[in-house]
Amino acid sequence: MKIAPIYAEMRRRSDIFAPKIVHTGQHYDAAMSDAFFTDLGLPTPDIHLGVGSGSHAVQTAKIMTEFEPVAVREEPDWVVVVGDVNSTIACALVCSKLGIQVAHVEAGLRSRDRSMPEEINRILTDSISDLLLTTSQDADANLAAEGIPADKVRFVGNVMIDSLLEHLKLAERSSIRDDLGVKAGKYAVVTLHRPSNVDNEQTFRGILEALSAVSEKVPVIFPVHPRTRANMERFGFEELIAASGITLIDPLGYLDFMRLYSGARLVLTDSGGLQEETTVLGIPCLTLRQNTERPITIEMGTNVLVGTDPGKIRQAASDALGDKPRDAKIPPLWDGHAAERICDELSHV
Repeated sequence: MKIAPIYAEMRRRSDIFAPKIVHTGQHYDAAMSDAFFTDLGLPTPDIHLGVGSGSHAVQTAKIMTEFEPVAVREEPDWVVVVGDVNSTIACALVCSKLGIQVAHVEAGLRSRDRSMPEEINRILTDSISDLLLTTSQDADANLAAEGIPADKVRFVGNVMIDSLLEHLKLAERSSIRDDLGVKAGKYAVVTLHRPSNVDNEQTFRGILEALSAVSEKVPVIFPVHPRTRANMERFGFEELIAASGITLIDPLGYLDFMRLYSGARLVLTDSGGLQEETTVLGIPCLTLRQNTERPITIEMGTNVLVGTDPGKIRQAASDALGDKPRDAKIPPLWDGHAAERICDELSHV
């Protein structure tokens, strides 16, 4: 979702850019990956590393050893990395050692929680990148506090919102709401995938019990990540879910999922991107984590950080489903033109 607008803008400026897409294969569910490429209008990746699953160390090492020959062969002027996954730090490290310039899209986000692997990836990637492209001004402040020179930092806005605004109309073609028998503004959507939430039986059970309580007020639609579903089965949660108003469905493609969450009365998630997208759409969002690297969605948007305590989740959901909407604004430069500003910066350095 972050690469698609940048790639499209680079293709429009073919006199300046000749982009190539490298798919590391870190997100290795083929059906999910292929669906997203199709929905986003991305071509088949120029290079597919096929790294697959593994521990953080194994996966990061595999990406580095597979990507290094690609970087040596292609001799790129820039390698653009996005977000905070293992692919981000792995490719940035390879380029740093080879003397290839790295641009980090979504730089400067901080949760202040170093127990999160993503936080380590963010900090390390920013420390070795040559151009740091930020989504919000608090990210600029984070980088300044860490001693990153200001001349490396550019506030360009949020490229995730480029994808959102570009595809909202297209998503109206999806029949997902009709297929599930739900009406706009009359249901809740849940996503859960973080190990801290779904690998611990007690934590996961508490969240599901809270969701069951929410489902007494509105239907709850839960597209289930493969990791999450495996743990549901391992912990024997089938009976708990069957007795609730929670509907489990398989993971959705980008457009189907956009159509689903854009019509929700409430979203509950441990994802980062959904905190941003719901802010722009004005949809109440409860983030089931102890911290967030996107505090602007709380300060300005519709996001509320509720953690994983079942009682707090139930209360926050009840408040969100009440009649008084949360006063919210759209953050600066979340306007659908971040990819243009990113390409401007890359063409000027």
